[in-house]
Amino acid sequence: MSEIKNLKQYSRASERFEGAHLLCPGCAHGMIVREVLNATDYPLLVATSTGCLEVSTAVYPYTSWDVPWIHIGFENSSTAIAGAEAMYKALKRKNRLYSDREPKFVAFGGDGSTYDIGFQFISGCFERGHDFTYVCLDNEVYANTGGQRSGSTPLGASTTTTPAGRVSHGKKDRKKDLLFIMAAHGAPYVAQVAPNKWKDMSKKIKMAIETEGPTFINAMSACTTEWRFPANQTVEMSDLAVDSLVFPLFEIINGRELRITYRPKNVVPVRDYLGAQARFKHLFKPENEYIIVEWQKRVDEYWEYLQRREEAKV
Repeated sequence: MSEIKNLKQYSRASERFEGAHLLCPGCAHGMIVREVLNATDYPLLVATSTGCLEVSTAVYPYTSWDVPWIHIGFENSSTAIAGAEAMYKALKRKNRLYSDREPKFVAFGGDGSTYDIGFQFISGCFERGHDFTYVCLDNEVYANTGGQRSGSTPLGASTTTTPAGRVSHGKKDRKKDLLFIMAAHGAPYVAQVAPNKWKDMSKKIKMAIETEGPTFINAMSACTTEWRFPANQTVEMSDLAVDSLVFPLFEIINGRELRITYRPKNVVPVRDYLGAQARFKHLFKPENEYIIVEWQKRVDEYWEYLQRREEAKV
């Protein structure tokens, strides 16, 4: 597929993910998945963990998937697609394939099934070197099962299992740095993407899918339901996330070489990002303002770290 330079080209691209699904209005999952499936001309085989994406796109007897697709347990879309990849290689060795077109293999999981429940499965697949791409739809909460905190939920967020109140300011732990964890596996390519920067996302997804070996994409997927912002402001929320540097866009090649792919011309304060989501509204009480200060400090330090890593070229 030639490089997609404008959104009109997507309207003319072959649809592998149909719009007739039950994702919440404003959910970024559909935007991301559509772009993943249209990023390459290769035939795709897809596995999806239990989660918002699966329950909203395959309500029997209907499906939004126009590719070979399997729903598997919460924890093991990675091992399901790795099994399909291993089977393909075995059939190829035995000269028993029915087509000469080489397929690519993609697994989707939410942050719950990626950061937490399914991490050991993903890690094992990367250690064994399976040729597939894993895409985490990172909405920072167990949105499908009641809004519980996950390993991706950031500091101070109010969730059903870390509710803000008189004795708590929300989640007390910081978000896992999963992209560096996956890069530490020696993966040939890992990257963070956001749907508002669709050209950046398209290039990275194409790179991930067409790179041999296990590759990883962490996709910020703003959740209007659990982040509690108006459903028509998904792109604006994504803009705030990347322009505040809360969710920086970068890639890591072969586990070492880091490249920042988006530098905001005007960096916005972290408090603007937090203030746009009701899950953080309690942080603006005088007794909790120190958490916003801590947020800003951590974001600034992380951005400086990324820039040093990029300059070091190691």
